[in-house]
Amino acid sequence: MINIYAGKTAAKIINEQGFKPELFSSFLGASGGPKWFTLFGLDKYIFGEFFKNHSQPLNLIGSSAGAFRSACFAQNDPVAAIERLATSYSQTRYSSNKPTPAEITLKARVLLEDVFGNNGVAEIINNPVFKAHFIVAKSNGFIASENKLLQLMGLSKSYMLNRVNRKYLGSQYERFIFGPATSDLSITDSYNFKTQKIALTQNNLKEALLASGSIPLVMQGIKNIAGTPAGIYRDGGIIDYHFDLKINNPGLILYPHFNSYPKAGWFDKNLKRKVSPLNYDNVVMITPSKEFIAGLPYGKIPDRNDFTDLDADTRIKYWNTVFSETERLAEAFDEKLYNNFKIIPIE
Repeated sequence: MINIYAGKTAAKIINEQGFKPELFSSFLGASGGPKWFTLFGLDKYIFGEFFKNHSQPLNLIGSSAGAFRSACFAQNDPVAAIERLATSYSQTRYSSNKPTPAEITLKARVLLEDVFGNNGVAEIINNPVFKAHFIVAKSNGFIASENKLLQLMGLSKSYMLNRVNRKYLGSQYERFIFGPATSDLSITDSYNFKTQKIALTQNNLKEALLASGSIPLVMQGIKNIAGTPAGIYRDGGIIDYHFDLKINNPGLILYPHFNSYPKAGWFDKNLKRKVSPLNYDNVVMITPSKEFIAGLPYGKIPDRNDFTDLDADTRIKYWNTVFSETERLAEAFDEKLYNNFKIIPIE
């Protein structure tokens, strides 16, 4: 049903001390749009039960969909918040199967209001334990334009630069990490992307979160976020799709993910390039098994193509079935916590 992977250090610690919540100091949430629906049941269990009594700071680090999940987990009632996100996201309907970036961005703003509820922004900023961090990519050159042709030219350049060496994307994108003013998050990036940390405030949290999910060509870029240099900010997954950076903070990193082969950045999706095992040394990944995925409708996990490949009613029914099925993943994880289980090495 589920598989548990771990880096060498993480596996040693888990084998010696057990799978205990106090061992973890960080949590990763990847990009991937509706792919995260496969983790819905796990998300509710992890923050409704596993981390329920967690008292030490836990850095929640997310890009795009992972940032939206982090925003839910840092609210006073994380289960209610992630349920609002799942409902609002899955039931989104557009005026056609080819909506404009303006319409998609507008719908995303409505989604944000659903996610935050009555007091979500303040709860996220002031949470002393669950510290949300949103990764955003400041875009430079053609990629900063809202002109579709210029964006395509910029993305084509990104694709070619990335094929040569991922570090060359640094000429087009800068990493911005929005987090609490009290954040102690420390990272090392072997690709040396220019990185800035920005304190989350009442004035920038919504725009920062929206920017983290603003996919080029699909959505509008977010301009001039409060507290940052002037410019256009886009999807954090461009740089940090599934993450290939080292988190320096002591403690293990919990990473529920929809597959066992993370890709560093957006432009690595179709490349054989692997993430560095050194960056996953203290990471524990929880993933649905291939058998579980094969048993879902259409034999796959949800993705953004469902918006165009399926009519709205069919898509929503399919996604609701996935939500229900993921409750079994939570049950399987709970069972593994109290029994001997095999840890698969991250390679």
